[in-house]
Amino acid sequence: MSKLEEMLQDYQIPKVKKVKQVFDRTFLDNPEEKLEALWKEKQITIKPGARIAITGGSRGIAGYQRIMKKTVSLVKEAGGRPFIVPAMGSHGGGTAEGQKKMLENIGITEAAVGAPILSSMEVVEVNRTELGLPVYIDKYAWEADGIILLNRVKTHTSIREAYQSGLLKMMAIGLAKHKGAAMTHSLGTPNLGPNMVRVGKAALEKLTITAGISVIENGYEQLADLYVSRKEEILDTEPEILKRAASMVPRIYVDDIDCLIVYEQGKDVSGTGMDPAIIGRPINRKPNDGPNVEALGVLRLTPKSDGNASGCGMADFISKKLRNAINEEYTCVNSLTGMHPEIAAIPVTLETDRLVFQGCVKASGQIHPDQIKLVIIKSTKTLDEIYLSKAALDSVKDKGRIAECSEWMEVPFDAEGSLLLFEK
Repeated sequence: MSKLEEMLQDYQIPKVKKVKQVFDRTFLDNPEEKLEALWKEKQITIKPGARIAITGGSRGIAGYQRIMKKTVSLVKEAGGRPFIVPAMGSHGGGTAEGQKKMLENIGITEAAVGAPILSSMEVVEVNRTELGLPVYIDKYAWEADGIILLNRVKTHTSIREAYQSGLLKMMAIGLAKHKGAAMTHSLGTPNLGPNMVRVGKAALEKLTITAGISVIENGYEQLADLYVSRKEEILDTEPEILKRAASMVPRIYVDDIDCLIVYEQGKDVSGTGMDPAIIGRPINRKPNDGPNVEALGVLRLTPKSDGNASGCGMADFISKKLRNAINEEYTCVNSLTGMHPEIAAIPVTLETDRLVFQGCVKASGQIHPDQIKLVIIKSTKTLDEIYLSKAALDSVKDKGRIAECSEWMEVPFDAEGSLLLFEK
C-alpha cells in the first residue's frame, strides 16, 4: 500500500441513491419535416450549380446527422452542389485531419449525409472589426457561392452577451479556424463576448449567407426545436432563440456540494470539457453561475475528444485512466487558443476512481460521512439521472424537481477500484 492509499483508506464514501431530475421535455419528433417547411416558408433560393458550404461543428448535437442530411438534400433538390466544412476553430488539434476526424466521430461523413467534407486550416481575411482586428473565414467557405450556417444555439461557458453559442459564434470562431479563433480570443477572457459579437457581425457583412439553421435542445439532450433564418434575420432572431434555449438548460438541484464526481468530460460535452455553470467553477472571472462545489473529481475523457482534455484543470483530482487518455498538445492548443491555459493544467492524479472519491471526501472538510453532500453525474450534459448522498438529497429545496428511483446503496467499484455506475 502506498503512502497516499494509507492516508486515504479510512475516508468513508457515503451511500447514495439514484434520482431523476425533472427538466423541460419539449421534443421535435420530425426535424426533416419542419426543416423543409421552414425552408419553403423563408423562400431560401439556390441557383442551379451553386457550390454551397454547410458548416459542421464539433459538438454532438441531437439529431445532427438527420438535420445535416436533410440540409444536403434540400440544396441538391434546388440544383446546388453542397459540401461540408468543419467549423470548429482550433478543435481537432488545430489540424485539417483532426477536424475531419471529429466530424466523423459524431456521424458526419459523406456516406452518411451525402456531401463531401472539405477540411483545411487555410483562411482568408474578409473584413476588419471596428477595432481594426482582422476577420478570417475558412477558404473553402469563402470561395463557395453560398454558406449555410448550421449550429446549436445555447448558453456559452464564458460569454454573457445577447449572442452566445450559435450562428454568430460559428462565423467568429468556428469558420475562422485556428487563426481566427485565436484572434477572436486575443483580447482576453473579460473581452471575449463583446469581441466575438464584433467579429461575427463583421463576418456577416461580407459573407454570402444562404440560410441559417439553428437547433436547440431540451434538458434531456434531445432535439427540442429548429429554426431557419434568412441572412438579414440572423441578428434579430438569434437572441430570441437563445432565450428559449437558456430556459431549457438543465442543472443540479443541490446548491452546496461537498464532493462532486463527474464520470466523464469531453469536447463533445462542452467547449470546456465540462460546463462551468454546472460544476460551479467559473472561468470567465465573473460570479459563479452554478452550485458551490468544495471538491471536484473527474474520472474519464470521452473517446470523441480524441485526447483533448481542455477543462480538466478545473478539477481538484482526476483518475489515472483520464490522465493516460490526455493528448497534452491538443489540450494545450485548444486551451491557449481560448485564452484559458489554466484549464489545460493537469490536476492531482490518483491511481483509481475510488481514490478520487476518497480524495474529494478528505478535501471537502466534512468530518462525518453522513454530513457529506456527495453528487455523482455522468457528465455536465447528462443530468437527468444522477446519484445523491442523503445529505445532498435532504438539501434539495424543490423536491418536485426530483424523483427517487433506488434504495440507498454503497458506491460500486470493481476489484481495481473503477466506478461501475456508468459502465455499459
